[in-house]
Amino acid sequence: MTLLLDTHVILWFLANDPKLSAVARTAILDPANVRWVSPISLLEIAIKNRLGKLPLPDPFALMFPACLHANDIHLLPLDSNHIEPLTTLPLHHKDPFDRLIAATAQVEDLILISADPVFDAYGLSRIW
Repeated sequence: MTLLLDTHVILWFLANDPKLSAVARTAILDPANVRWVSPISLLEIAIKNRLGKLPLPDPFALMFPACLHANDIHLLPLDSNHIEPLTTLPLHHKDPFDRLIAATAQVEDLILISADPVFDAYGLSRIW
């Protein structure tokens, strides 16, 4: 399977947080699966960290991209093909970061790993 990890999933996986479901953890750890993260997730983490809403265990520059590489998680290049669907994508999700993640999963035909059931309204394949 080819997976796209939602922002909270990346953070919970890297922190070994028990909030990450066993099904999601198994899918991420399965070496047969290819794991991707959108740069929008890193942008969201950086912004929330700067605003004091998301403390990180280490400075951002030490965590990213090193933690991704160490866990064989790839950074998916952001492309205009991922952005164009935002012009017509229903506003099921109010968060613009999450809408771009949904659009990216649709365009690239990726299975999204996320705890957020709002993504189901977009018809995405989602693991949780």
